[in-house]
Amino acid sequence: MALITGWGDELLRLVQDSFDATITVQGNDIRIKGAPSTREAAITVFSEMVDAVQKGQDLDERAVRQAIQMTKQAHLSPKALRDDVLLVHKGRAIRPKTEGQKIYVDAIRSHTITFAVGPAGTGKTYLAMAMAISALERREVSRIVLSRPIVEAGENLGFLPGTLTEKVDPYIRPLYDALFDMMDAERAASLVDRGIVEIAPLAFMRGRTLSDSFIILDEAQNATKEQMKMALTRLGESSKMVITGDMSQSDLPSGAAGLKDALAVLVNIEDIVAIHLHGRDVVRNSLVSQIIAAYEQAAKGMGA
Repeated sequence: MALITGWGDELLRLVQDSFDATITVQGNDIRIKGAPSTREAAITVFSEMVDAVQKGQDLDERAVRQAIQMTKQAHLSPKALRDDVLLVHKGRAIRPKTEGQKIYVDAIRSHTITFAVGPAGTGKTYLAMAMAISALERREVSRIVLSRPIVEAGENLGFLPGTLTEKVDPYIRPLYDALFDMMDAERAASLVDRGIVEIAPLAFMRGRTLSDSFIILDEAQNATKEQMKMALTRLGESSKMVITGDMSQSDLPSGAAGLKDALAVLVNIEDIVAIHLHGRDVVRNSLVSQIIAAYEQAAKGMGA
């Protein structure tokens, strides 16, 4: 019960304040007073909290807030998130943590090409990597191809010292970080060495056909229209492609953005879907979602 109520009953008060109910604890009993709909919603949240504790999962303010939000929206139960385990690495389950993320991974499962657009911290790249590794382990694909445009280096890497991998490494590092977070470093390095996991800048994809592959194009807001068309047409048989980007972080001049153009051009094609993630899907430090919301509000004010 102490795990459910939280330190100083902070989790108990959080549920109570969220549903305008009076909640008391007597021994192992939780008693809820309020309107019938209020009691039912609070019971749903506490049931999810009890289930999480019994399964040995961490229960903190963020997890409880997410359970409350989904219960109020009534679109998706927190149990649906807990049960959707994409990978397990070192005893840690990797799963969607918000309703938006659940919609995202379901879209990847059911579509050949999935666009994921949203701010930093919403799990666009991380969840795509988890889905890719899961597909590789189930032998649904024979390789993973990870790419991103490298605007910072002007896509011209010849003047940089070292091998291609050494030149690209600083720009591809976020993809490496996700990969090494989901499998043992030795195995990940082996897959990269054998070409089963390939990491390359977008400029090096021209002229190729990527069959039996799970392709992730990251930071696609920095791909030009020509690059985006080229990337999309690399898709071969028995492949999936996930394209991620954040429209607010484009380094391209106005009018050159290929991601925005692709979303407009491809919107009505079957088997292509665009998922938009928002500040409420941020799963980094809770302050990040507040920062994003503040910038979005400022942008609206400037637009007015």
